Amino acid sequence: MTEAPVKSGGVQSVERVFELLELINDAGGEVTLSELAASTDLPLPTIHRLLRTLVGKGYVRQLPNRRYVLGPRLIRLGEGANRQFGALARPQLKHLVDALGETANMAVLDSDMVVYIAQVPSPHSMRMFTEVGRRAHTHDTGVGKAILAQLDDEAVRRIVHRAGMPTPTTKSIASIDALLDELAVVRRRGYAVDDGEQELGVRCFAVAVPDSPTPTAISVSGPISRVDEDFAQRVVPLLTTAAQAISGDLNVAD
Repeated sequence: MTEAPVKSGGVQSVERVFELLELINDAGGEVTLSELAASTDLPLPTIHRLLRTLVGKGYVRQLPNRRYVLGPRLIRLGEGANRQFGALARPQLKHLVDALGETANMAVLDSDMVVYIAQVPSPHSMRMFTEVGRRAHTHDTGVGKAILAQLDDEAVRRIVHRAGMPTPTTKSIASIDALLDELAVVRRRGYAVDDGEQELGVRCFAVAVPDSPTPTAISVSGPISRVDEDFAQRVVPLLTTAAQAISGDLNVAD
């Protein structure tokens, strides 16, 4: 029997499946059946039926403690989507490199970490290099802080609580209160800075991509000998323009 479309023009069961997947993701990737029921108006038997189907397909997994987590088959879909997302942004990243001479990156929030999905390297022999696909913490990266600044403080606390706050350098932010203070500055000025927090001697400027379907940021990074105060005056307007252009391309693609 074919299920009738809902008013939005979609199919109700499909919309419900994606609602459940998003709820699991928003809960940090792990949730109980009762927690899902409390977060949606869906009847409990419907939730259970949809979860059983998702488990059977590998898109959701049930742990021995009966909690539900996102399944491994979503990884392949996510990697494919990230590649396409990164390819869409690549022309703007290249423009940044051509204009500034330093490495440009794009990253998205994936669970409680950022994952780099695109990069155009600097032409300099001494340059910042981050492998596409690399995962990093949010609190000590420019892209991470630009993304966190788009969230409310409670969401930031939950992310950091789950992911932890390692300090790879002496300049890394080491407490949630210090991070929240830093994010207030990021929101006020419109961009984030990683000043040797991920790697000593490297400075990074980053801005969020507005209206992105998933929290996203782009950045320009390089050695502090070249990425100085004069560089900062040039990079922020160019980053902001590039982020807006990527946002516009995303809306056109939709």
